[in-house]
This record gives sequence, C-alpha cells and structure tokens, in this order.
Amino acid sequence: MSKHIFVTGGVVSSLGKGLTSASIGTILESRGLKVRMQKLDPYINVDPGTMSPYQHGEVYVLDDGAETDLDLGHYERFTHSPLTRDSNFTSGRIYLKVIEKERQGKYLGGTVQVVPHITDEIKNSVLKLAAPDVDVVITELGGTVGDIEGLPFLEAIRQIPLDIGRENCLFIHLTLVPYLKAARELKTKPTQHSVQQLRQIGIQPDVLIIRCERPLGRDNAEKIGLFCNVEKNAVIEEMDTEFSIYEVPLGLIEHGLDDLIVRKLGLKAGERQMEGWELLVQKIRNPQHDVTIAVVGKYIEHRDAYKSIYESLDHAGFKHDSRIIVKRIEAEELEQQDPAAILAGVDGILVPGGFGRRGIEGKIRAVRFARTQKIPYFGICLGMQVAVIEFAREVLGHKNANSTEFVADTDHPVICLLEEQKKVTHRGGTMRLGAQACRLAEGSLLAKLYGRTEISERHRHRYEFNPEYRDQFMAAGMNLVGTSPDGSLVEAVELPGHPWFAAVQFHPEFKSKPQSPHPLFDGFIKAALQRHQERALLAAAGTTP
Repeated sequence: MSKHIFVTGGVVSSLGKGLTSASIGTILESRGLKVRMQKLDPYINVDPGTMSPYQHGEVYVLDDGAETDLDLGHYERFTHSPLTRDSNFTSGRIYLKVIEKERQGKYLGGTVQVVPHITDEIKNSVLKLAAPDVDVVITELGGTVGDIEGLPFLEAIRQIPLDIGRENCLFIHLTLVPYLKAARELKTKPTQHSVQQLRQIGIQPDVLIIRCERPLGRDNAEKIGLFCNVEKNAVIEEMDTEFSIYEVPLGLIEHGLDDLIVRKLGLKAGERQMEGWELLVQKIRNPQHDVTIAVVGKYIEHRDAYKSIYESLDHAGFKHDSRIIVKRIEAEELEQQDPAAILAGVDGILVPGGFGRRGIEGKIRAVRFARTQKIPYFGICLGMQVAVIEFAREVLGHKNANSTEFVADTDHPVICLLEEQKKVTHRGGTMRLGAQACRLAEGSLLAKLYGRTEISERHRHRYEFNPEYRDQFMAAGMNLVGTSPDGSLVEAVELPGHPWFAAVQFHPEFKSKPQSPHPLFDGFIKAALQRHQERALLAAAGTTP
C-alpha cells in the first residue's frame, strides 16, 4: 500500500510549501523510494489557465496539456515523479465534478453537501495516485490554515487516515517563526496558534518544518514541540538558503527529515544517494563566470511569472560554471527609451511568452537590437512571433506586418489564428496545449543542439506563423527549421550568420532540470558566455567591445 504525506502551511502564505514538498520528494527518491507528487489548490478557478500572471505567476503545462500551478514545476525539476492532470486539483474542478454528477442524477435525489460529497471527491483525487509501484504520495495543500476556502480540503485529509489507517499517513506542517529585531528574539507563538487551528480541525501534525531567517536553536525547538504536541526531533529547521533553492534538500537531510519520515511511515528504504546533488550545490556555490541575460517581458514585476525561464537559465549556468545575472526589463520601457541604453552590456537577450498587445513594440525593438548587434537571441512562444514580425518589417519590407492578435486587419498578418481556433468561444483549456511532435531540419542549429531531428515539446499558444509567407522568409534568409510532422505548422526559426539566433513556438523551459539543462538553454548560455569572454578579452586589450 502507498503511504501518504500531506504538507500544509500556516501563519503566512508564500512560505515555500511547493519547494519544501519537492525537496521531500528529492530526499525520499535518494533513498530508493518511488514518489508521486500532487497539489491541491483551494481557489475556485477550474485551473490556472485563465488567471493573470500578476496574481498567480506562470502557468505550468504538462505533457498531457494540463494547465497547472507553478509548484508542479518544482516537482518536475526536483523529482522523477510523473505528473498528469491528476496531479493538480482546484476547488473549482472538484465542485464542477460534483455538480456534473448531481445534474446527471448520480446522487439519486439526495441532498448534495460539502461533507460527504465534496470531501469524498477530494479524497478520491488523492487516493487515485496510490499504486502498487508507488511508495509515497506527497500531497501539498495550497493556501494557509485558517483560510475559509481551504476547509473542505483539510476536512478531506483528516478523513483519509480513517479510511486507510493512521500508520499510513504523515502530516507535515510548514510554518514561520519570525525574528523581531526590537526584542532580538524569534517568536514561536504564531506557530503555536497555527497548529492549534489544525488540531481544532482534527489534524495533529507529525512533523513541523520551521521557516526562519536565523537559527531556531534547541530551546525554541523544544518549546515548539512541547506546546504543539510534536516530538522535539520532529521540529525541523528550514533556514533561508544562501545561494540557491537547490540547497533545500541538503538542509532537510542535515536535520534528519528523511530518517524521520522513513521511521514514522515504516518505509523500506535504501541508503541515501545524494552525491550528485551535493556536487551540483558545490558548483552553484563556486561559479567561475558571470553571464548577464536580459529577459524582456510583460510581467517582469512579478518574479513568478517567468519562474521556469529563470530556473532553466540557472540550470544551463550550472553546466557552464556560470552565475546567471538576469536583467529584468519591462517591454514597455523599450518603447519609450533607446534599446542601446537599456540593453548595453548584456550577453544575451531572451523574450518569453505572453498574451495581449501591451509591450509588443518594445519586444520587437529588443529583437531588432539583438539581430543587428549580433547578440545571442532566444525567443520563446511570443518571443518567436515578435521575431517573425520584426524580420517581416525590417528585412522583407512589410512595414505594417503584425499578428492578428494585436491588429486584426493588418496588411501583412505574418502571425494569425488557425481556422479551428477562430471557432473558439471559451478561453479555458482551448489553446494548443501539451506535448506535440516537432521535426527539425537536418544540419540546423537546433538539430545539432538536440542531437536529433525528431523531438517533442510542450505548447501553450493560440496564434501561429502564417504559412502564406513561408517562401518570402526563406528567400530573405530566415530559416524555418522546425515544423509539425505534417509540415503544416512552423515551430522554430533561425538566422544563419548570426552568432546565435533561435526562436521556438513551444516552451522548452518546462523540460529543464538542474542536473540536465534543456539543450536550447544550454546552447543559448554557451553562446552568451562566449560573447562575455570575447568582450572581456577586447576590454583587456583596451579595445571597446
């Protein structure tokens, strides 16, 4: 029987439950255990697909096309857990299922209630991940204990031990112990109150993970354990990391969390194997180079909006012994100011995905600067579309070229809707989503980076390259090096003769891992590092780069 770990959070939001849950998965996998990961989100949206990046951060897309919470990105980067749409449930999705069953008469005329109908649906969503070959299912509950919308989820996980046995369940509560400068001490009372709220619901945490900016100390750990009815050795300190989030698993191991979980759940685990992770952290702590990458986006002020982009850049940096310095640039700034003043000194320019007209002209100016100044350029999704628009305007001479997303009646719609997309009336889940096959041209830069011509990448977009302009682009020097298997859709473009200019319609950032950077990010950072080193040599020789 699969064991279950439930991770809850208290005191404040944004404590890092997703990162902690992923790190727990890492340390259990290091003991030879197979884990499955899951996130339960209390908000009413059916999925994050229609939510603003300003409120929710990035939408993380899985192979099966599920639009999910960004914490699932942590799960994939930290573990080998296979993720599907069953790995992320929201209140909206749960309630929708129950309402559909009620409309179909499946409750036989009974009164539909939160308990047992909603809670049963939540329990089914958790227990369906259990399987004979799965040792541990780790379920993270979004939100903070005390939030009204999270109560059905807490009630559901309270019931699960009654169904499968308390010995098969472990409750981990992540909380904050703040440091008050005026008093010069850590305060444990908020944690005590948070655990009291959990216990009132009927959940006694087995393990407390304490987020703190200063060492917790034995006295505080014993005090928390006493007042929260938790073994003192099950009060685990999780201090802010100094260099990278990838240090978190090692910190949890240092405090014996893996041994504690194995003992409490009665797991048959092997010896810990974390040597590769330790070597990774050593590289992160001792970079040999600094590489500056400009990320020109529409949601720059919200750091989680491009979370997977930033992580993928770091992954490639680890491989090349480089610290990636990200220069976050709001696209609209480039519409008002000289790109040369803002982008001067960067080693590479990346334009990520996005929706809507705002900031588009700034992104186009960033592309033009990268193309003309021979700076490595990487375009992702919308980043490919603006590269196509810029090329059409400046090289093909179609001054009014645009996407029909931004100007419906443009003279030259080099980016447009597919016919089937014109019929779409609902926004949620109706884009081109999930893993799709792509064929790369022999001898292209991308084929060399991947080491093959047949690839599969995840998509999340609605607009496409207009096939009517293919011949014009190819004749003018933009190579259309990636297509769908039937050749109907353009997936990737390159500019030969440029140090590194590649743009893709898909989202490679969703398939990068810290110990295995995505080939495109790897190639991009390698080119940016080469530019950085060449500029350094010129500067040392007294020549202006």
